[in-house]
Amino acid sequence: MLCSICQLNEAKVHLAQVVNGKVQKIDLCESCSHEKGVSDTAGYALAEMLLGISGAKPAEEKAAGGGRSQLRCPACGFTQADFKKTARLGCPECYETFAEPLAGMLKNMHRGTKHTGKVPRSTPAPRDPSEDLRALQAQLEQAIRAEDFERAARLRDQIKELKGRLQTPVATPP
Repeated sequence: MLCSICQLNEAKVHLAQVVNGKVQKIDLCESCSHEKGVSDTAGYALAEMLLGISGAKPAEEKAAGGGRSQLRCPACGFTQADFKKTARLGCPECYETFAEPLAGMLKNMHRGTKHTGKVPRSTPAPRDPSEDLRALQAQLEQAIRAEDFERAARLRDQIKELKGRLQTPVATPP
């Protein structure tokens, strides 16, 4: 198999990446792989390679000041290049430092940046507590009109408990 770039030498480095459900492959000879800066094929992004082929500046030029300035975490020193290579962040502070690039990446990958989870279709939608409060108040008025004071007292206590739950902030995990 010939190199995808020079079409002269036998390909020794084979890269593949799944993007939007499609597999993109590129085969490189040793000299072209070194020329493009592919040294660690396990942590290499094929998209960067394809961008490099299409005329984008090589990574060395960007690092030397040819591109925009490289973000660096003030706590651990992790850079965007480190993140791209390892697909991991260095410390909790990295989430703040790389918030903007991460948000764009997550939005593209997951159709949003907020995890909402999944609920089975058979599960009824959660009820609005304010609707429950209005229903209990209507029942309380009915019980008072009917002079059913025992029921009215129970309803009054339920209303008081529900109002207490609505006013107490719910603790959310960090």
